[in-house]
Amino acid sequence: MERVRILSSDGGRCGMRDLKAPKAGQAGKVKGNRRKKQPRDWKRIFHLVLRTLVCLVSLVLIVGGGGLLAQLLFDSTYFKVDTVRVENQARVSEQEIVALSDVTVGNNIFELDLERIGRKIEENPWIFSARVQRLFPRTVVIRVEERSPMAVINLDYLYYVDGRGEIFKVLEAQDSLDYPVLTGLERQDLLDCPEESRRQLQGMMELVEELTGRQIFALNDVSEIHLDPTDEIVLYTRNGGIPVRMGTGDYRAKLDRLERIYGDLKPRLRALKYIDLNVMDRIIVKVETGITRKG
Repeated sequence: MERVRILSSDGGRCGMRDLKAPKAGQAGKVKGNRRKKQPRDWKRIFHLVLRTLVCLVSLVLIVGGGGLLAQLLFDSTYFKVDTVRVENQARVSEQEIVALSDVTVGNNIFELDLERIGRKIEENPWIFSARVQRLFPRTVVIRVEERSPMAVINLDYLYYVDGRGEIFKVLEAQDSLDYPVLTGLERQDLLDCPEESRRQLQGMMELVEELTGRQIFALNDVSEIHLDPTDEIVLYTRNGGIPVRMGTGDYRAKLDRLERIYGDLKPRLRALKYIDLNVMDRIIVKVETGITRKG
């Protein structure tokens, strides 16, 4: 280690001093500045370990108790189904709906997949929707909404159409034909242009809905509703099969105009060739001998 010599101003040697060596008393000071080792807080550590153990034991008890409770619920006869109640059904019998549900007396009420049961019931073409609920402790309630046919459509086979414009059931021998028949749409149209065909079908059903409940010219007075190639609708009267040209849209106003004179026209329907409601604020009635205009 190199030592530095400090000389006095007069050039004399003042003696050598080791700048690295500590001064007297300095060693004790440095030693005193060192961090003293703190004693462990055993009480705090004990409380921390105890809390951790309590939490772990509580978690084990909760999980184990929950599993035990679940096992008791699934095994308990207190929650075995003893009643299946069906509400709002009319066409489809309660027994048929219960059979579709596959819910039987003795099933555990917690094990039932309610959504799957509802979808299975909706496989019946008459059922639009089915909601299944648990009524604790031992009852299952099935609330159904059935479809109501409003028309029949000819697509190689005859099908029912509901008020939403949905084709939902092929007609069978026991089914009623006492509905207006929709024509002009073909099966291939529905396959090739489903969106356009659905729009056209809904337009026809709008007219069906507007005819429903009328007193003078109502749905019972119509035998057929036809969609022509120009996308306009022509209905045919049940009495005489007279075409009534409805065009597209504004069916309420057109039917209101027809009802004002239908009482006079009805006895002479078989002498008419057609009735045209497409002209604004006019009714054109064509008879075999010419055209008569009525306001």
